Amino acid sequence: MKRVGVLALQGAVREHLQSIEACGAEAVSVKWPKDLESLDALILPGGESTAMRRLIDRYNMMEPLRQFAETGKPMFGTCAGLILLAETVVGEDQPHLGVMDVAVERNSFGRQVDSFEVPLEINGIEGAFEAVFIRAPHIVSAGPSTEVLCVHDGKIVMAKNGQFLGCSFHPELTEDHRVTAYFLSMIPSKSGLLLPN
Repeated sequence: MKRVGVLALQGAVREHLQSIEACGAEAVSVKWPKDLESLDALILPGGESTAMRRLIDRYNMMEPLRQFAETGKPMFGTCAGLILLAETVVGEDQPHLGVMDVAVERNSFGRQVDSFEVPLEINGIEGAFEAVFIRAPHIVSAGPSTEVLCVHDGKIVMAKNGQFLGCSFHPELTEDHRVTAYFLSMIPSKSGLLLPN
């Protein structure tokens, strides 16, 4: 069974854990560096990116998260998690993890009171996905190796760059688990063995 962690310092942690389990994988709450051991993939949830960064620093998680990224295992950032993954954050001197070849801008769709839901067409996912946007960032630009998966209102809101997946919205706040399932499909098969015909 695939073991998928959710960084559990702040944000929509419980909802991501439930979505992972709904997809048939084992969900692991990650609060300490040791919790990253033996994971197959990791989700950085939505929340408040500044508060999340403070907690990452307080719990000495930044370097372990960078080391996890270097293993090549898939990482998925939703909303604030996308900001943590991005190589460039508009208006900030330094990125956080800086591992995904995108530039992001915070609060691109207004304040908390401007939250909304909208059906999106996402490459690789059949049928519309009802997405929840809450103080969401968007991807201003994507590098040549980055695949744009979804655009809303002229703004990139979901992209994939190698093992990194990022989206502006909160897929975990719906009962539709297809975006989580898409992320889990990025985890390589453990066996790698070809079955005989």
